[in-house]
Amino acid sequence: MKLPQKANVDLLTLTSMGVRITPVDRQSVHTSNLYEMQSTSAESNVLNVSASLGLKTKVLTKFVKGSPIALFIKSELRRRDIAYEGQDVAPEGPWGCRHQFNIADSGFGMRGPRVWNDRAGEVGRAIVPEDFDLKRIFIEEGCRILHLSGLIAAMSEDTSRACVEAARAAKQYGSLISFDLNYRASFWVGREAELRKAFSEIASLADILLGNEEDFQLALGIKGPEAGGSGIASKIEGFKGMIERAAGEYPNVSVFATTLRDVVNANEHQWGAIMRADGQWFVEEPRTIPVLDRIGGGDGFAAGLLYGVLRGWEAAKWLQFGWATGALAATVLTDYATPADEEQVWNIYKGNARVKR
Repeated sequence: MKLPQKANVDLLTLTSMGVRITPVDRQSVHTSNLYEMQSTSAESNVLNVSASLGLKTKVLTKFVKGSPIALFIKSELRRRDIAYEGQDVAPEGPWGCRHQFNIADSGFGMRGPRVWNDRAGEVGRAIVPEDFDLKRIFIEEGCRILHLSGLIAAMSEDTSRACVEAARAAKQYGSLISFDLNYRASFWVGREAELRKAFSEIASLADILLGNEEDFQLALGIKGPEAGGSGIASKIEGFKGMIERAAGEYPNVSVFATTLRDVVNANEHQWGAIMRADGQWFVEEPRTIPVLDRIGGGDGFAAGLLYGVLRGWEAAKWLQFGWATGALAATVLTDYATPADEEQVWNIYKGNARVKR
């Protein structure tokens, strides 16, 4: 993979911004009467590590004009050093468009987290490629990596087209493309053929393809892992076989990666990762990590891996840093990891939690 040398933006994404509200003190949604609110989206979460560590990031999106939620989101993006570009759309009254609400608790012990998405009327579903000057964005300004997710790609016919056109433009103008498949069954109901076509085209243009076993099978139609033992070694070998099949169908992809997660309870996970880069395999065997809030761990992993690519590190460090930023995301109540510096991330990887004074 060869990164563009001259670009105004290191990491760019297309996204539909919303807010997450979470009960305080790890209470459940149906019993709590006190919530905290944050600005979030899967795609902007991936940008956060690079933004926190000094790289230039930007989201392409859409906002509800005059909405206090839109003002909150813009303020939070600025606070996180993430630039944004997008139209302000008239809300058309109380039954018109709005920003999504993600209602999620963190779980505790043997009570797992629960998530409820309220996405009716979501303004981001109306994102179309014509909203953005793709030639200006990818030629005049330049972008080193375009990151896309299966969440925004599957939201509507419009967003599917926007993601495909953005990927085509990125490929034409020399940007690398990262695609996290992020399959969601509820998004695909009645649209299987349409979305399989869109996802397959984006994957064929991608340089970096992220996803778990279900993602590759259901989003791209790749045959799943062969039946084997129940241990982690068997799981890893099964995943390798599936990815080798995916590599045969998508030869343009240089990097395939996913996390390996086994949930012990809401506060303790076995956390690992695996990556195939230019035909070579790298594995981070699962280790026990404490979990404050699991939401965003996968995005944190993708964020760290892409940061390593952008910094020009050797491939083994991409996976290590991604493992650690995913683990970092699980230690905070936000959906995204915000490292203070690279040293903090490497200390997490090394298992060094000693106080730094």
